[in-house]
Amino acid sequence: MPILFDSSVYIAALRPGGNPELVAQRWAMESPLWLSSVVLEELYVGARPGDRRALEKLERDFEKAGRLLVPNLGDWTAAGKMLAAIAEKHGYETIGRARLTNDTLIATSAARMGIRVVTVNARDYALLAGFCALQWEARGL
Repeated sequence: MPILFDSSVYIAALRPGGNPELVAQRWAMESPLWLSSVVLEELYVGARPGDRRALEKLERDFEKAGRLLVPNLGDWTAAGKMLAAIAEKHGYETIGRARLTNDTLIATSAARMGIRVVTVNARDYALLAGFCALQWEARGL
């Protein structure tokens, strides 16, 4: 099954004491690694000027490999409906709608393509999996 790292995995891997080799190793594994355009956006937002070249290379490599996952119209509308359902069940203040929007887009597009999300952020993805057919796993780095 193809996998996709959420931004928390890339960030944890690149921090001091992290394991950047884990990200590189996934390229050599049997499971094809995908990159979400939403994750790419999150990484660009937090990147220092010196990190941008590495992100541009990451973007080019995934685009060239045909493994760049971009949410489509259905993903956007499904994300909106999921956030509304979560808010109805748990309350708007509880879910932090703006905080969950990107993760919801990642979840809906990954579920559509049958891609498993690997994250350090178990709490949010456990919540989202209750509202869509998301396959995910938490991994500490």
